[in-house]
Amino acid sequence: MTEPAPHAPSLYAATAHEAPERPPLDGDAACDVCVVGAGYTGLSTALHLAKKGRRVIVIEANRVGWGASGRNGGQLHSGQRRDQETLEDWFGFDRARALFDLAEEAKHTVKGLISAHGIDCDWREGLIHAVHKKSWLREADHEVEHLIARYGWDGATFLDREALARAIGTDVYFGGWRDGTAGHLHPLNYALGLARAAEEAGVRIHEGTRALGLDGEAGGARRVKTATGTISASDVVVAANGYLDGLCAEIDAHVMPIRNYVLATEPLGPRASRLIPLREAVADSRFVVHYWRISADGRLVFGGGETYGHSDPKDLKAFVRAHMLKIYPDLADVKIDYAWGGTLAVTMNRMPYFRRLRPGVYTAAGYSGHGVAIATLAGKLLAEAIEGDTSRFDVMASIPARAFPGGRRLRHPTLVLAMSWYALRDRLG
Repeated sequence: MTEPAPHAPSLYAATAHEAPERPPLDGDAACDVCVVGAGYTGLSTALHLAKKGRRVIVIEANRVGWGASGRNGGQLHSGQRRDQETLEDWFGFDRARALFDLAEEAKHTVKGLISAHGIDCDWREGLIHAVHKKSWLREADHEVEHLIARYGWDGATFLDREALARAIGTDVYFGGWRDGTAGHLHPLNYALGLARAAEEAGVRIHEGTRALGLDGEAGGARRVKTATGTISASDVVVAANGYLDGLCAEIDAHVMPIRNYVLATEPLGPRASRLIPLREAVADSRFVVHYWRISADGRLVFGGGETYGHSDPKDLKAFVRAHMLKIYPDLADVKIDYAWGGTLAVTMNRMPYFRRLRPGVYTAAGYSGHGVAIATLAGKLLAEAIEGDTSRFDVMASIPARAFPGGRRLRHPTLVLAMSWYALRDRLG
């Protein structure tokens, strides 16, 4: 048995709430539902099932929230990862409307869980979208106008260039809008809060317990094999996202891990309020998104840059700092206290991959940067499906998904070429 890896050396790990030790599985076990992965998807699934009286065991190869759930930018967005007019073109208005309604419920689910379970995760309302190309501004405004006119959405306030500059402390963008229904949080403490709530509802969580195999016949118990025992369950949820390690070839073919990076500055004192006076989060319109916010202790937490291999840049602080200084050149004198990276999972169409893989085996993954909201919702919908109501899960599962081309050997270089083209387009502006 190998020791679980520690959390990434992030601001989040340094300011995480104390969590109990959760020992590895020791021997065989049986339950109603076995969940593989203790990120937002797995923890939300476990919590919602436990509330329905199900016996649930969660196994996690490392620590609760160790993957993207504990390392991300902490932003809670409205809508799906793709804009509504694109979804209407793909599926028609009625289905696009159902997807929008589910995305709105995702936000409410996150906020509701924080409130209901007293999760201390520095939740703060407000998220600003900043447009980085002047030629894109009209299209961005039209997108919001469309949401207001066709969907009755009332969360947006338009910002011209001057108003945006006042809101985010830089004049490098051409305009945007404020989403008063979205916001940001401390992602690792949110995950730890979900774990605590799940355990209070009766869930067993075993850290340091990697799933090595999954088998079982239709109509019989599913068996999840680990190094220290086998779990028998009526249903299994694979919630490992970008950290599958070969557990399921079908998910592997449709969900691709990429590496994304974040830094946290030293506390900025009064300077923080001059940057973002209302302390909203910010995300821009690049394909390789820049995203940032002010933390509860007054630091700038800034995400920027991706890599598509299996190794990180040698100097993470310098790598992300270069992106930050494009937005805030006046911060050149500011010390960087933390920089970290982690794997997030993307799909070909940037929409999540929900599937019933075979009887009794479910998954949700590939959130493509929208995981705080949609992964939490995924747990709710997975629980509903396991309880027998698949209607809302099926709305998400009906989204077509293309496998990455090239199989396991060639899909990675294919992704590198595609992502590099988009990154070049961002740089050309």
